[in-house]
Amino acid sequence: MKIAMANDHAGTSMKNEIKVYLESQGHTVVDFGAYDEKSCDLSDFVLPAALAVAKGECDRGIFVDGVGYGSAMISNKISGIYACVCQDPFCAQLARQHNDANVLCLGAKIIGGMIAMEIVKTYMSTEPLTAEKYVRRVKKVQKINDEYCVPVK
Repeated sequence: MKIAMANDHAGTSMKNEIKVYLESQGHTVVDFGAYDEKSCDLSDFVLPAALAVAKGECDRGIFVDGVGYGSAMISNKISGIYACVCQDPFCAQLARQHNDANVLCLGAKIIGGMIAMEIVKTYMSTEPLTAEKYVRRVKKVQKINDEYCVPVK
């Protein structure tokens, strides 16, 4: 699977750890930066990464900032992105199973590296549920996206 990764200065270390893990599992990582811990603007890195997922250039995204919500807010402005903030593996499981989330956002100031890795493992290994009620709910969210979000160019 091809994974877009992005972060700000607060998420650099955690992103690098996750990147090593993903590559060890055979995934291709497209790293949109940031590449160091110098103060930077999150949107400069998350926007191009989210666009890569929305355009189908990457299968999923994993974005790391201080709290996770900045990445989610930026990502969810893009048509076709369904970003979630997860602070434990159970949330990651439900985000994939119930909502087919295609972007995972993590807060490096909120969770430690061990729990982040368990969240990533769960997110990467969980597939959406196929029961009619879950498919119906996901399609409703996609319809909202299609009606109210500008398509990606």
